[in-house]
Amino acid sequence: MTARPFGRCHGMTKTQRMLAALALAGAAAGLAAPAASAAPVSPLTLPDLPAAAPGMPAGAQPTSVQEIGSKLSAGANQLNALMELPDQLAPVIAPVQPLTDLAGAVQ
Repeated sequence: MTARPFGRCHGMTKTQRMLAALALAGAAAGLAAPAASAAPVSPLTLPDLPAAAPGMPAGAQPTSVQEIGSKLSAGANQLNALMELPDQLAPVIAPVQPLTDLAGAVQ
C-alpha cells in the first residue's frame, strides 16, 4: 500500500470535493430562498418628472419617462457610432501612418 499525503480527504478526489462544496452551497441557497420569497412585493413606480426651470424653452422639458429613455438611447447610439469611428478611418489613415510614426519618433 502507498501512503497518502497527510491532511487530505482519503476517500475523495478533488472533483468530488468540488461537487460536494457546490451541493452544500446550493442547499444553503435553497434554504434561504423561502425566507426571501416571504417578503411582500412592492409595485414598481416611476419617478416624477423634473420641473422646468424659469426661462427654459418649451421643448426642453421631457413630457414622459419614455421620452427620456428614447433620448438616452439616441445618445448611446451616437456614442457607439463615435466609438466605431477609428475603425472607419483606418483606410484613410493607413497610407500616412509611416509619416506620423516618423514624426512621433523625431520628438
